[in-house]
Amino acid sequence: MARHRFVPTSYSNVIGTLPPVLEIMSGDSVVTTTLDAAGFDGAGVQQAPRGNPMTGPFFVTGAEPGDALHVTIERMTPNRKTGWTYSPLAPGVLDPAILGEMQKRERYEWAIDAAAGTVKLLEPSARIKDWSFPLAPMLGCFGVAPERQQAISTATSGAHGGNMDYRLFGPGATIAFPVFEAGALFFLGDGHACQGDGEIAGTGVETSFEVEFSVKLVKQAGLRWPRCETATDLLVLAAGRPLDQPLQFATTEMLRWVGEALSVDAVEASHLLGQAVRYDVANVFNPAYCVAARLEKTEITKAMSFVGKA
Repeated sequence: MARHRFVPTSYSNVIGTLPPVLEIMSGDSVVTTTLDAAGFDGAGVQQAPRGNPMTGPFFVTGAEPGDALHVTIERMTPNRKTGWTYSPLAPGVLDPAILGEMQKRERYEWAIDAAAGTVKLLEPSARIKDWSFPLAPMLGCFGVAPERQQAISTATSGAHGGNMDYRLFGPGATIAFPVFEAGALFFLGDGHACQGDGEIAGTGVETSFEVEFSVKLVKQAGLRWPRCETATDLLVLAAGRPLDQPLQFATTEMLRWVGEALSVDAVEASHLLGQAVRYDVANVFNPAYCVAARLEKTEITKAMSFVGKA
């Protein structure tokens, strides 16, 4: 198992079957950097066009279609002291009747205090000058090359991952992606210092990061959507539109996962999901909405864990 340090010199605004920037092995880890959603680096210099430019792709030796690539986000360290958002909320999450009353959306700058573990508006109004929020890094956009050699915009998401903008995809999370192309071709970027569910402002606190991640290859896993394990939860993330579509996709994949891992049929698995499932609206801003079907780790669900398994 090797630990690589990779300094990117080019970026991509699509996730697809592109020439790899580095070849790595299952079990390896990589330390690299990402740009913010507008293409700015840790020095505040724009290195790529806006629209979630990605670092990568990383070619994982031996990865083949049908496999699963497990990516663990080991660490995310902001590499500059500011980030940005837009406000007020995105029109798509509001009652259309009030849109005429809303102010024009504008960009706002935030201070990131890594030592204190907080984010705070740089120029708040007097009424909210004491507000601050916990620093909670997450990757907004990451994933593998999609099927049929497509190149899919980093504005959206699908079974390959992409712009999912889910707040639980931060340090300590392991995300299992279905592999569609040789080498998997893993991309990452669009880091957020903080974000609520749904990305309802159209942004998190957008900034650049130094990221460390590790990979593990699982042969012929048969995943249809990304699965994830955190310290407390097991979840499936699916994308689509309208909102009921990703909910259906995520629920179906979770039903499969429960059945496979616990050796139960659909009726038995339904007893578990019917009483224990939780749904998170991960993103309702991007072209494809994202929903997470989530189960807490319990004595019943512990057999579903994939972290640490060979």
